[in-house]
Amino acid sequence: MTQPLSWFEIPALDFARARSFYEKLFGVELKEWAAGPNVMGIFPYDREKASGGCVMRGPALVPTNDGVIIYLNAGDSLDEVLNRVQPSGGQVVFPKTPVPEIGFFAHIKDTEGNRVGLFAVK
Repeated sequence: MTQPLSWFEIPALDFARARSFYEKLFGVELKEWAAGPNVMGIFPYDREKASGGCVMRGPALVPTNDGVIIYLNAGDSLDEVLNRVQPSGGQVVFPKTPVPEIGFFAHIKDTEGNRVGLFAVK
Protein backbone atom coordinates (compact mmCIF):
# COMPACT_ATOMS: atom_id res chain seq x y z
CA MET A 1 0.00 0.00 0.00
CA THR A 2 1.65 3.21 -1.15
CA GLN A 3 -1.08 5.65 -0.15
CA PRO A 4 -3.45 4.62 2.65
CA LEU A 5 -6.19 7.16 1.93
CA SER A 6 -8.25 6.55 -1.20
CA TRP A 7 -11.53 8.40 -0.53
CA PHE A 8 -13.26 10.33 2.24
CA GLU A 9 -16.83 11.46 2.88
CA ILE A 10 -17.78 14.33 5.17
CA PRO A 11 -21.37 13.85 6.39
CA ALA A 12 -23.82 16.74 5.97
CA LEU A 13 -27.34 17.35 7.25
CA ASP A 14 -27.86 20.42 5.07
CA PHE A 15 -26.06 19.69 1.80
CA ALA A 16 -26.29 23.22 0.35
CA ARG A 17 -24.93 24.77 3.56
CA ALA A 18 -22.06 22.27 3.81
CA ARG A 19 -21.19 22.61 0.13
CA SER A 20 -21.14 26.41 0.43
CA PHE A 21 -18.92 26.23 3.53
CA TYR A 22 -16.22 24.11 1.85
CA GLU A 23 -16.38 26.05 -1.42
CA LYS A 24 -15.81 29.31 0.48
CA LEU A 25 -13.15 27.80 2.71
CA PHE A 26 -10.98 26.50 -0.12
CA GLY A 27 -12.08 28.73 -3.02
CA VAL A 28 -13.17 25.75 -5.14
CA GLU A 29 -16.34 24.40 -6.69
CA LEU A 30 -17.61 21.02 -5.53
CA LYS A 31 -19.08 19.00 -8.39
CA GLU A 32 -22.55 17.69 -7.45
CA TRP A 33 -23.50 14.06 -8.09
CA ALA A 34 -26.31 11.77 -6.99
CA ALA A 35 -25.38 8.36 -5.61
CA GLY A 36 -28.53 6.38 -4.91
CA PRO A 37 -30.38 8.21 -2.13
CA ASN A 38 -27.29 10.31 -1.40
CA VAL A 39 -26.11 13.59 -2.87
CA MET A 40 -22.42 14.45 -2.89
CA GLY A 41 -20.25 17.45 -3.65
CA ILE A 42 -16.88 16.17 -4.86
CA PHE A 43 -13.70 18.12 -4.09
CA PRO A 44 -11.46 18.74 -7.11
CA TYR A 45 -8.73 16.10 -7.41
CA ASP A 46 -6.52 14.30 -9.91
CA ARG A 47 -7.30 10.58 -9.81
CA GLU A 48 -3.83 9.76 -11.11
CA LYS A 49 -1.97 11.68 -8.37
CA ALA A 50 -4.13 11.89 -5.26
CA SER A 51 -7.02 10.50 -3.30
CA GLY A 52 -10.35 12.27 -3.42
CA GLY A 53 -13.39 12.92 -1.35
CA CYS A 54 -16.68 14.68 -0.94
CA VAL A 55 -19.29 16.27 1.26
CA MET A 56 -22.28 13.91 1.30
CA ARG A 57 -25.87 13.98 2.54
CA GLY A 58 -27.75 10.73 2.91
CA PRO A 59 -30.04 8.78 5.24
CA ALA A 60 -27.21 6.84 6.92
CA LEU A 61 -24.75 9.73 7.30
CA VAL A 62 -24.49 11.58 10.61
CA PRO A 63 -22.02 14.43 11.29
CA THR A 64 -19.84 14.01 14.39
CA ASN A 65 -17.31 15.85 16.48
CA ASP A 66 -16.06 12.64 18.13
CA GLY A 67 -15.07 10.21 15.37
CA VAL A 68 -12.17 9.79 13.01
CA ILE A 69 -10.57 13.07 11.96
CA ILE A 70 -9.59 13.57 8.35
CA TYR A 71 -7.06 16.27 7.42
CA LEU A 72 -7.62 18.43 4.37
CA ASN A 73 -4.70 20.13 2.65
CA ALA A 74 -4.80 23.86 3.41
CA GLY A 75 -2.42 24.60 0.54
CA ASP A 76 0.36 27.13 0.97
CA SER A 77 -0.86 28.84 4.13
CA LEU A 78 -2.87 27.43 7.01
CA ASP A 79 -3.44 30.99 8.27
CA GLU A 80 -5.26 31.99 5.08
CA VAL A 81 -7.68 29.07 5.34
CA LEU A 82 -8.20 29.53 9.09
CA ASN A 83 -9.09 33.19 8.47
CA ARG A 84 -11.99 32.00 6.27
CA VAL A 85 -13.44 29.49 8.75
CA GLN A 86 -15.57 31.78 10.92
CA PRO A 87 -16.84 34.05 8.07
CA SER A 88 -17.93 30.85 6.26
CA GLY A 89 -19.96 29.65 9.25
CA GLY A 90 -17.47 27.33 10.95
CA GLN A 91 -15.41 27.49 14.13
CA VAL A 92 -11.71 26.97 14.88
CA VAL A 93 -11.66 24.47 17.76
CA PHE A 94 -7.92 23.74 17.97
CA PRO A 95 -5.53 26.52 16.88
CA LYS A 96 -2.65 26.37 14.44
CA THR A 97 -0.05 24.11 16.02
CA PRO A 98 3.44 23.23 14.74
CA VAL A 99 4.51 19.69 13.97
CA PRO A 100 8.31 19.97 14.15
CA GLU A 101 10.05 19.62 10.78
CA ILE A 102 6.74 18.73 9.03
CA GLY A 103 4.30 21.66 9.07
CA PHE A 104 1.25 22.93 10.94
CA PHE A 105 -2.21 21.65 11.75
CA ALA A 106 -5.47 22.92 13.23
CA HIS A 107 -8.96 21.54 13.83
CA ILE A 108 -12.17 23.23 12.77
CA LYS A 109 -15.84 22.45 13.25
CA ASP A 110 -17.75 22.78 9.99
CA THR A 111 -21.33 24.00 9.56
CA GLU A 112 -22.62 20.45 10.07
CA GLY A 113 -20.84 19.79 13.38
CA ASN A 114 -17.97 17.68 11.98
CA ARG A 115 -14.47 18.12 13.43
CA VAL A 116 -12.08 18.35 10.47
CA GLY A 117 -8.31 18.72 10.50
CA LEU A 118 -6.40 21.15 8.29
CA PHE A 119 -2.71 20.75 7.41
CA ALA A 120 -0.14 22.97 5.66
CA VAL A 121 3.62 23.24 5.56
CA LYS A 122 3.39 26.97 6.52
